[in-house]
Amino acid sequence: MDLLRFITAGSVDDGKSTLIGRLLYDSKNILIDQLEAIKKSTRNREAGEVDLALLTDGLRAEREQGITIDVAYRYFATDKRKFIIADAPGHVQYTRNMVTGASNANLIIILVDARQGVVEQTRRHSIIASLLRIPHVVVAINKMDLVGHSQDVYNNIIIDYAEVARQLGLKDITYIPISALNGDNIVDRSQTFSWYEGKPLLEVLEEVEVDNDINLVDPRFQVQLVIRPQTEELHDYRGYAGKVISGIYKTGDKVTVLPAGTETTIAKLEVAGAEVAEVFAPQAAVIQLADDVDVSRGDSIVSSDNKPRVSNEFDALLCWMDEKPLLAGNKYYIQHNSRLLRVVVKSIEYKLDVNSLDQQPVEGGVKLNEVVKVKMKTASPLVFDPYEAIGSNGNAILVDETSNSTVAAVLLQ
Repeated sequence: MDLLRFITAGSVDDGKSTLIGRLLYDSKNILIDQLEAIKKSTRNREAGEVDLALLTDGLRAEREQGITIDVAYRYFATDKRKFIIADAPGHVQYTRNMVTGASNANLIIILVDARQGVVEQTRRHSIIASLLRIPHVVVAINKMDLVGHSQDVYNNIIIDYAEVARQLGLKDITYIPISALNGDNIVDRSQTFSWYEGKPLLEVLEEVEVDNDINLVDPRFQVQLVIRPQTEELHDYRGYAGKVISGIYKTGDKVTVLPAGTETTIAKLEVAGAEVAEVFAPQAAVIQLADDVDVSRGDSIVSSDNKPRVSNEFDALLCWMDEKPLLAGNKYYIQHNSRLLRVVVKSIEYKLDVNSLDQQPVEGGVKLNEVVKVKMKTASPLVFDPYEAIGSNGNAILVDETSNSTVAAVLLQ
């Protein structure tokens, strides 16, 4: 059974948490004790019906304010597929949290309040979906019960969002009219929308194709652990464990260890302790090489005929996540999969306007939630692909040297 990672996003009070609660409730993925707990919380708030948003609004501050602050993750499954849901915050000041939740998503559900239409935060989250190259987009037009289930309202929002999608280059878009509060078009087709001929949300999530999202053309493997048992039975064993980022590896393939540039061949491949003839993304595997070469944690093993970039100077887009401003000349650590290097931000080229994607000058430092283009230099060469080419080998994070906190999401260019 395959896995779909998706994130919900949208403006404040568009109903993201209620949508997820309804999805879990109607698909019978809520335990009895969870249901009793939210019933009790609902009674404490003197509300009427069970407040399904409480399933995801786990922080006390979230429940008190009725908003989502942190990214809440929930897991559920149907007969057809497993799911990991990330419920992203809608407030502007928590946009950085939305970026972390969206970084590994196959699909994004962007909620639009039928009464409000496409608003600034809708555009902001769509821009982030575009920057992160999320391949599938579902635009769920919520609260249709508050506009009389009007097809004209629904069609006008589609027209408005289609222009946003055209500007951002979003391709695979599905539009669904819903009422998360009432459960219309969430798990089952609603009879209320007689004019809607599409599928309900859960059916779309179950059937969206994600196999084609995996790159099986460009072999990329980064070492997470060097295995040297040094026992009598395995005296000469040397394996390199890690995750196949992309592509396919076969026994006998000619490979190059980067950044050193050493060429060798694959002697053996293992998955879960058993020898196999080939491994492919996104499997965890162990590679044994034919030659006794120097390989360390963070090194990359790639096809000799298909190599990524190797450089200590590069451009990147940063989504700034720290209260302290980013200034040219600041030094950090960059974490690229399992490789950790010191890096300096040499210059800040421009910032992106989240509404128009226009390039604007940066006055002073880069502020929280701003997206900027920078030039960076690492202490040692970084092995990567541009994010547009191979997203899983083109993303990274910046880490503050003193506090060890994550200060930026990085899209390498």
